[in-house]
Amino acid sequence: MTKLKFFLVPFIVTILMSCDDKQVFDAYQNVSGAWEMNEKISFTLPELDTAKTYNLFINIRNTNDYKYSNLFLISQIQFPNGKVVTDTLEYRFATPDGKWLGTGFSDLKENKLWYKENVKFKEKGNYTITLQHAMRKNGEVEGVSSLEGITDVGFRIENAQNP
Repeated sequence: MTKLKFFLVPFIVTILMSCDDKQVFDAYQNVSGAWEMNEKISFTLPELDTAKTYNLFINIRNTNDYKYSNLFLISQIQFPNGKVVTDTLEYRFATPDGKWLGTGFSDLKENKLWYKENVKFKEKGNYTITLQHAMRKNGEVEGVSSLEGITDVGFRIENAQNP
């Protein structure tokens, strides 16, 4: 019976955690070794219901090798008609005393970052989200060419209200 419990408990927890009725799109791209300054990470979204409202998130996984307490990003949304909207974003990754804000049990932390709230994709077709880091050291003009400690970059879309 003990062996059965040892198997069933993790199995049931995994099943419960994978049930996510808000998720519409969730994808990650691996950053091998370091996120290079000129490396653009793109996600082509599936065609979404133009009548529904969505919340958008950027997901970043980092390790203790990440040397900064924040992250600057340049994001772009390319609409099906070709229009592009660009934003510069800043996210905090650590408290002033150095404690990581993300979730996780080891040195790998997951950061689910708000990007846009209550968005409607009014145009039919595929949208493309492109992300690029824009980190700089204090007092330096040149950006950080190689951002170590970022392992994965993801993009997630959730229904704004339960379907």
